Amino acid sequence: MGLITETNEQYYAGSQRFLVPPQGPGVATGLQVTTTFNTDLVFGGGTAWSPTDTNYALNNFKIYKADIGSVDYIEYILSYTVFGNTIKIAEDLDEGQSFVVQLKKLDGGNYGANENEKAYGNTVEDNYGSYSYIKLNEIINNFIVAYVGDGKLITSAKRTDLIFFAKRALQEFSYDTLKSVNSQELTIPNNLSILIPQDYVNYVSLHWIDAQGVKRIIMPTTLTSNPGSMPLQDASGEPIQDNFSRNLKGTSITEDRWRNNNLSSRKEFAENIGLNGDNYYEGGLNNHRRYGLDPQNANINGSFTINEREGKFSFSSDLVNRIIILEYISDGLSTDLDTKVPKLAEEAMYASMSHAIIASRINQPEYIVNRLKKEKSAKLRNAKIRLSNIKLSEIVQVMRGQSKWIKH
Repeated sequence: MGLITETNEQYYAGSQRFLVPPQGPGVATGLQVTTTFNTDLVFGGGTAWSPTDTNYALNNFKIYKADIGSVDYIEYILSYTVFGNTIKIAEDLDEGQSFVVQLKKLDGGNYGANENEKAYGNTVEDNYGSYSYIKLNEIINNFIVAYVGDGKLITSAKRTDLIFFAKRALQEFSYDTLKSVNSQELTIPNNLSILIPQDYVNYVSLHWIDAQGVKRIIMPTTLTSNPGSMPLQDASGEPIQDNFSRNLKGTSITEDRWRNNNLSSRKEFAENIGLNGDNYYEGGLNNHRRYGLDPQNANINGSFTINEREGKFSFSSDLVNRIIILEYISDGLSTDLDTKVPKLAEEAMYASMSHAIIASRINQPEYIVNRLKKEKSAKLRNAKIRLSNIKLSEIVQVMRGQSKWIKH
């Protein structure tokens, strides 16, 4: 627990070197090495060692070889196999030859004789900062060692039960405790819609990015909505069915009108924009004298709705081709047991699992259940405080504006 196992070269450069060991007089043989990266090797299988193989791009590493006494490395594209983190090269090699395993890196790494040989990717960058996290699988293993067994409160527990309770705890923590906010940079296409991300639970915020890279907040709108169903109707207004007794569906007129509207013609928006196109704060003195403005619509940065029917975010027409940042909450389980949990919340995870296991069993003393419940709440509160990342200098900087009026 908490030991650094990577060298500086492994962590920063994503590379690990190996030398072919002495084989004895007149003996030549292959090479078998095991990498010790914090990141597991990913190999496409079969002949994925060859650039001509379709699975070659699935590998998260490349292998380079240099001859004896040489510092010039070339990519090794002869046959080898990978089992776990162990690489086995079958070719007969000479003593003293040097091999490098290079994880894929944004700049391609320090090896490769040309651009095609460089290991381009982001495997190395994904590992940066990993020491502040612990994997969910490790939490389960640690829990079994420390909390389950003879003479302990939990005498026995199935691993499947522990996995379930650990996942449930992580889900609940992700919503308001852990740093589980993901973000994507997207471009709004001409159809004014983007797909909801695969691991999406709820949105945090949406912003469009101006020419200076400054975020401009996009607010949800109540001016329109996305219908869940659009059944076709006959002249009397009754839904029409097909041969299978199911309602026939049409396209949404509401969404079509919203997509093709001209918001600047609406009174509440026209009042917020000067006649010369300037916004409310830049249009001169007269533009500050507005009365009857609806604050919820006083936003020149555009708006969005969530189309649950199609699983999309829909945007107002003034945001077409804008670059946006979508920040959203995930439940923290999109990568299964490889999910990373902040170490600052590790103890809260153990407390939550202990309470869930004891509380779900029959004939457990109520005072023990209540004690574990209080312990869970206390450690969860501590985790929230730790992860809030409050810095005194930042608070001081914000409070320097305390003399200014804040209106809501």
